[in-house]
Amino acid sequence: MPRKREERGSGLLGHIVTGFLPAGLGGVGQDADPPICLKHSCQVGLGIRLGSEQADPLDAVNERLIQHLRQAQGLRTLIGQAPVFRRAIAQIPAIARSDATVLICGETGTGKELVARAIHYLSPRAAFPFIAVNCGALPDTLLEDELFGHERGAFTDARLRQTGLIAQAEKGTLFLDEVGTLTARAQSALLRVVQDKTFRMLGSRREERVDVRFVAATNASLGKMVEAGTFRGDLYYRLRVFAISLPPLHDRREDVSLLAVHFLKRYAPVDRPDLQFSPAASAALLTCDWPGNIRELEHAILRAAQVCRTNVIEVEDLGLPPPSSHATPSVPLVSSAVSSFKSLKKVSVEAFERDYLTQVLTESHGNVSQAARAAGKDRRELGRLLKKHHLDPKAFVASPAGT
Repeated sequence: MPRKREERGSGLLGHIVTGFLPAGLGGVGQDADPPICLKHSCQVGLGIRLGSEQADPLDAVNERLIQHLRQAQGLRTLIGQAPVFRRAIAQIPAIARSDATVLICGETGTGKELVARAIHYLSPRAAFPFIAVNCGALPDTLLEDELFGHERGAFTDARLRQTGLIAQAEKGTLFLDEVGTLTARAQSALLRVVQDKTFRMLGSRREERVDVRFVAATNASLGKMVEAGTFRGDLYYRLRVFAISLPPLHDRREDVSLLAVHFLKRYAPVDRPDLQFSPAASAALLTCDWPGNIRELEHAILRAAQVCRTNVIEVEDLGLPPPSSHATPSVPLVSSAVSSFKSLKKVSVEAFERDYLTQVLTESHGNVSQAARAAGKDRRELGRLLKKHHLDPKAFVASPAGT
């Protein structure tokens, strides 16, 4: 099916009506949220007051869930301390407050959809749907039907009226992933609704107005495509009122260990919660080129957590590509074997330092004094090391499950 993902009540409606909550909003345990009352849930999910002038107690539940969503799906999902990454996401809170379109650029696997979700859940639209559409899976023959919907009898097999994805995203956000793959016809069909917020269902003479925010993403250079005449310039400029460019993982190597520990905590088997990386595995993670970016790293950690049979993940458990596809060290290599040794030693030492600091901060939940005692170092000296490796202790403070 062309639909990539639908969250009809990603803010509230779908979760409340079905009684299911996303990770981090409820469950079993000491910090679990109380069961949700489903009475009048549709009205609350849609933000409709229930006739009475008295404040409905479910409004408080509604607001609390929105705050949970802001935390669980907001900036906490964007992990990294590399300056180039922090600069890329610095404007997200300001962008979220606006209703203008956003174009997110970056290689495959850099986290474009996570950024789109953060924008949505930090915005005033958080209580309404977030719907993601994979534009690469929308052939021209299905585009209008999928996006705009159809009336009964609009074509031979149209036995029932069907609402399109744009209408389903009413008051929420429509995320157009891989927008650079759209054909000329698809671009033309999309332009009007992005520009005027109006459309017509197939088989209908009535023009519909929609209240939707559009966020698009691409791994292609749309600017160059406009110059080449393969992407409409008017659509391009409509989509990029705000622009966010995400760096590839090989440009933010200082975040590799932080991300690896994050994924390890997520995928570690229940019977081995203390699973950790060996120094050699940590060095291998840092020197890998990661052409698939964060997604490739995540899959490597998932695989290693399942394959490893001890409490220490080794290089062979990671299933990384051969060394020939690894990145060259940050210090340029020359023909001299001595220079090569020094360069690799520097990379290995830095990898060990960062891996150790990441683990000790994780165990101390970001408490620098506790981490310094565990490391047997002066607090000021540990602080200098943290600054050297761009590690922010606040990033290691325990966060709700599922973040």
